[in-house]
Amino acid sequence: MKRLFGLVILFFLAVGFVVLRSSPPVPEDVEPSGEAESSDSLQSAVWVATAYGIDYPASPTTSTKQLKQQCRDCLDTIQSAGFDTVYLQVRPSCDALYSSSLFPWSSYLTGTCGQAPSGGFDPLAYWVKQAHKRALRLEAWVNPYRVCAGAEAESDWSALPDDSPAKQHPEWVVKYDSGYYFDPGIPEVRQLVTDGVREIVENYDVDGVQFDDYFYPGTDFADDASYQAYGDGQSLEDWRRDNVNQLIESVYETVHSYAKADHCVFGVSPSGIWKNGYGGESGSETRGFSHYSECYADSLAWVEHGWVDYLCPQIYWEIGNEAADFETLVSWWSDRLRGTDTRLIIGLAGYKIGDPENDSVWENDGVEEISRQLALCRNTGGLSGVALFSCQTIQNNDALFRLWNSQFTTKE
Repeated sequence: MKRLFGLVILFFLAVGFVVLRSSPPVPEDVEPSGEAESSDSLQSAVWVATAYGIDYPASPTTSTKQLKQQCRDCLDTIQSAGFDTVYLQVRPSCDALYSSSLFPWSSYLTGTCGQAPSGGFDPLAYWVKQAHKRALRLEAWVNPYRVCAGAEAESDWSALPDDSPAKQHPEWVVKYDSGYYFDPGIPEVRQLVTDGVREIVENYDVDGVQFDDYFYPGTDFADDASYQAYGDGQSLEDWRRDNVNQLIESVYETVHSYAKADHCVFGVSPSGIWKNGYGGESGSETRGFSHYSECYADSLAWVEHGWVDYLCPQIYWEIGNEAADFETLVSWWSDRLRGTDTRLIIGLAGYKIGDPENDSVWENDGVEEISRQLALCRNTGGLSGVALFSCQTIQNNDALFRLWNSQFTTKE
């Protein structure tokens, strides 16, 4: 019955779909006619991933024309779907999708680490300008510690240019699970990451900076040398969490230290579980990867000390999941952040829709599952917004586009 009802709803939504998707894009040199309106008080955000060619660019290129066109196409879809905020990945690794004095140009952008786009083109500056033309907020999404990871990590490491901070300071880098990561326990590493954020907020009119869910890559991270040098009697676990805490505090202060960035916020998008609470622990009634224990990120400490403007936990499970129920986690996070100065945004797993490797709920009824999750979020007190991973799910899934548009775009 629920499936039949969902199909009927999608049928009626389809009536207006052609008009929505065929509305003219914003020309490159024309200012918008007015502010975008939202039918809902919830912030509606979408991640635009640049690592591994997920969202932008479609394939690495130095062509300014192609990079500009793909940016506009992406933002036109985002605007039409009813989003108001973009999380653009500008530092997927030890690299940059902007003109940086600290990090080399990203190989995900041009195909060669250290090679700039043609004609002096700066993608971040262009994305900010084009987003603001469409009355969209744009936050710079940064991965703080990853240097190289994935199937091509070895070749990516070899291809890093000599002026990469990872190559200049190999003593800051730890090899882990075939990838390479900066050691969070080294003070100079934390300063490098902080300086990287300072460079962004000083030079670009971004509306925020966001860290994703990657901190320590695992519990068996080989940081014995830095622990011996800086541990100062703490347990290894508490020392690691303190290292991350110091970075979060430093970045928050940096983001808010510039008058020109008084509108700029700092947020983190951790994994969906802070700590598992079964067996008398203080966390949620879940069984799964927890960022407190597995990657030493104590997000509730950041809330307590006022070091983040928002948290966006990635609650990437379905309603009713036995190990990590979406409804249980949304309620848990809402309870923990209620009464604090930290806003709560819920991250949704759009990428799972239609994927046969995921649970049949996502493979067969993924759009309907997102619809149920949106309804639950609307009915949960204390939420400021929702965020969808990622842009390509909206671009490639007409049913999801229609659903999102019906939820977040004001109809005249």
